[in-house]
Amino acid sequence: MYIVSNRERVLQLIADIPDIKLHFVVEMLESLKAYAGEEIEPDEWDLQMIAQAERENDGETVTLEDLAHELGVVL
Repeated sequence: MYIVSNRERVLQLIADIPDIKLHFVVEMLESLKAYAGEEIEPDEWDLQMIAQAERENDGETVTLEDLAHELGVVL
């Protein structure tokens, strides 16, 4: 089984997008590149989502392996 890199997968996906819609991909990639390696401070919405998650979370953690098993996903 050959596993492609993320870069290869992105190029495969882009190859299937019609030229007329590629401007969306270009804009998204330019945005990602602008923030590459840069830490972005959470805004008010982010902070609200974090607070909500903390209220809903009982503090229990689950390993990735346990979650995958529970969902029937093979890692």
